[in-house]
Amino acid sequence: MRKTLKILHTISACGLIGGLACYMILLAVAPQDTAAAYADLRRSIQTISDWVLVPSLAIALVSGLLSMVVHKPFMDKGWALLKAAMGILMFKGVLTVIAAEAKHAATLAERIADGEAAQDLLQQAIASEWAALWTVMALSVANVVIGVWRPRLSRKPAAKGHRARPAPVDAATGVRAKPVAEDRPAKAA
Repeated sequence: MRKTLKILHTISACGLIGGLACYMILLAVAPQDTAAAYADLRRSIQTISDWVLVPSLAIALVSGLLSMVVHKPFMDKGWALLKAAMGILMFKGVLTVIAAEAKHAATLAERIADGEAAQDLLQQAIASEWAALWTVMALSVANVVIGVWRPRLSRKPAAKGHRARPAPVDAATGVRAKPVAEDRPAKAA
């Protein structure tokens, strides 16, 4: 179960970062010379958002939270709690900002193509969309880095005797004594 959740979590994180990258690339370099071409671009971006970004993020968040439930030591690891909090922020960002912006910009692009809406409304939507994309991308990459690095951000203090104390130095000879058994660090489980 743990390995399955880890595989799901890793693959969905890849899908999320890849989907964000595709979204950004399309937004930056796809043909936008006519309103109709731009409307097609927005439909493509909306498809990426609906079929890759939102499902990948949902799977990553659920598999990460289930991993914490299945593997109880994660509940005491600060890095796991930080990843969970960042995952929830990313989910909120993708659902409320990126997916909504993709749909809003697609609707605006179609209205501009039909001659109904002003171009400046679309430019404002695109500016906020870029900010949201970069924010979610930074959170996604930070989540991967924290998952690999696993910094010591523990809620519980380290167990007594966990770290070895330096052995005392004999003042007469200047030689460090060998540590006794209780001074040695506890073995990792």
